[in-house]
Amino acid sequence: VQLQACGGGLVQAGGSLRLSCAASGRAFSSYAMGWFRQAPGKEREFVAAIKWSGANIYYADSVKGRFTISRDKAKNTVYLQMNSLKPEDTAVYYCASESRRGTQVDMYLAPTYDYWGHGTLVTVSS
Repeated sequence: VQLQACGGGLVQAGGSLRLSCAASGRAFSSYAMGWFRQAPGKEREFVAAIKWSGANIYYADSVKGRFTISRDKAKNTVYLQMNSLKPEDTAVYYCASESRRGTQVDMYLAPTYDYWGHGTLVTVSS
């Protein structure tokens, strides 16, 4: 399974970016997709997750109301629309795939996810 994330870049505070994560590979099987981020000198943290069914969506408190996760099942692609960006959103953003049908709590935890993309850098200037 390969996950290709793109859409990062440099944006001013208050601006918007849209990240995409395309999944491919033989016998791709995924129950949910997540976005995590890692800022310099910090641990990787949960941002958002969505089940492919679309029935459940989860957000970190720090991005609620500003970020929106969505998915296109036909394209095996997950998106992260990021609005009202802040300098503290600066990080490398990673998408990840989960196939173990984890619980709601599991969706927030990096070890739950089986496959990870390489990450895309988002830089928000003040």
